[in-house]
Amino acid sequence: MHAAEICTRHVVYIDRKASIREAAQSMRGHHVGALVITDQPNGERVPAGIITDRDIAIAVVAAGIQPENLTVEDVMNRNVATCTESEDLFDIITTMLARSVRRLPVVNDKGGLVGMVSADDLYGALSTHLRMLSQALAREQVREMEVRA
Repeated sequence: MHAAEICTRHVVYIDRKASIREAAQSMRGHHVGALVITDQPNGERVPAGIITDRDIAIAVVAAGIQPENLTVEDVMNRNVATCTESEDLFDIITTMLARSVRRLPVVNDKGGLVGMVSADDLYGALSTHLRMLSQALAREQVREMEVRA
């Protein structure tokens, strides 16, 4: 299974000059925990950063900083881990583990943002495969009983 098959295609992005309050409101309004900051160097929306609800909680709220005093650019992670549409779920898991993240923007062959894959997406895909494996094992037992009876 590849990223293209399991990712969410509706990705919420935000301008780097937006305030932290605007970012939090956007997360709340779209029911997401992360926003992608994009640049458009070649007409594609290329991920340039990511900001999560946890970033806001730790770097702003817990630090006692007023959200209006910071922009998304002040808090965003500029070292964005991404995956391509063709990467399989085990490579995605490896990247998430190596980078200690639970979400990866998915990019096309030109580096343009096309989706977002989360740990929840991976849980769903893996549970589907495990359910299929369980069904295969049960069928094998039934087949064996029919053949050996």
